Amino acid sequence: MFLIYTPEVTSRLKFVFKQVCTRMLGLPIDFTNVIETFIAHEGLKMSYGSQPLGSEFFIKSNGLLFEQGISDVDIYVQDWQETKCFFYAGEKSYLPFDIFSAAFYMLSRYEEYLPHVKDAYGRFTKKDSIAYQHHFLDQPVVDIWVHYFQMALQRHFPTHKFQKRQYSVAPIIDVPMAYYFKNKGLMRTIGGVFLDLVNLRFKLSYDRFFVLFGLKKDPYDNFKWIINRQKKSNHKFNIFFLVGDYTTYDKNINTNKKAFMALIKSMRDYCEVGLKSSFVALEDFSILKTEKKSLDGILNTATEKVRGSFSKVNLPATYRNYVELEIKKDYSMGYPDTIGFRAGSCSPFLFYDIDFEVQTPLMIHPYQVMDFSLLKHESFLDKKENLEKAMAQVKSVGGVFTPVFHNYSFSDLERWQDFKTLFNIIIESTGDVSA
Repeated sequence: MFLIYTPEVTSRLKFVFKQVCTRMLGLPIDFTNVIETFIAHEGLKMSYGSQPLGSEFFIKSNGLLFEQGISDVDIYVQDWQETKCFFYAGEKSYLPFDIFSAAFYMLSRYEEYLPHVKDAYGRFTKKDSIAYQHHFLDQPVVDIWVHYFQMALQRHFPTHKFQKRQYSVAPIIDVPMAYYFKNKGLMRTIGGVFLDLVNLRFKLSYDRFFVLFGLKKDPYDNFKWIINRQKKSNHKFNIFFLVGDYTTYDKNINTNKKAFMALIKSMRDYCEVGLKSSFVALEDFSILKTEKKSLDGILNTATEKVRGSFSKVNLPATYRNYVELEIKKDYSMGYPDTIGFRAGSCSPFLFYDIDFEVQTPLMIHPYQVMDFSLLKHESFLDKKENLEKAMAQVKSVGGVFTPVFHNYSFSDLERWQDFKTLFNIIIESTGDVSA
């Protein structure tokens, strides 16, 4: 048992210490504000507050974990070994920074509660993030800080054997549109043909007819390939289907079509299936509830995983809605146009609602790279190099590498050349792929 002495045990403090010590380092913890209890404890222990009690392992608090609500927080980012950190703690502290307050700031997405300018889709942008502004968006800083913390503990408690974190992958496959031509309905098909002709897209019209007459595979229908890759991988893929109504933003297949329902059920036999909430559902709880009920009915089980359309997350409303619907895991935390660590971490963490000062049961699984962010790089070698840089960052801390691909990423369309190879590089990076 790792005992933490602190003058006050707050919800924030419990949230971040359990994330750092228990979920990331595997240390069961307990708290006390009784000095005698702390002194009598013979195992691992540390104090966290404004002053050390004596010569114990001590980290000085900057006070954020003892506050409530949102306030103007002074952030001064400084270099620390091979990374950066903030909330300087001084010389008496065993670490030069209060990593617990800094980790809370990043994981709670404190900055996303502050006033900021949203993009065209109503999303928080990287330019408003402290990580982008201070050039550490490409690092899982929270995991690095935790690694430094573990090394400091090891020096102070040399006989204790700390567990080593293991690198893993958790691929996400987004399905905003299951088919490009098939199962669209008569009116959408006629409209598509008309637009092809008006815009002189003769090759597209040619492909459409060949697919509709069964002479060619639909370019978005890559589900057999996904299943074959899943069979050879020891890591479960998470596949998210959009089941919302047709709108300006979302254009998937009608969920009443038997072929679409059969596809979702067949993928559930191999992968973990979740809900891709539509763009309008992110602003309307009743629509979100209807979409979840629809997928629940297709799968005949309660949907536990969700990914927001366009990776949109409006804190805290989006996550509160997921909690109310008893959704357990979200996979939306990332920047679709940039490789990086939006929450500063490559480890799953629980959503902490700052307004209510409560830890919720919703587990956030941040992603680090989306296929669209790789399209910025023209050559395959550049795509591969940038992908492997992100993977190396996650490997170095034994975290979870979570990439987002789409079903059409594995097509033979020109813009998606080599993305099957890139996906295979990720799957094979753990070294435990079946023959």
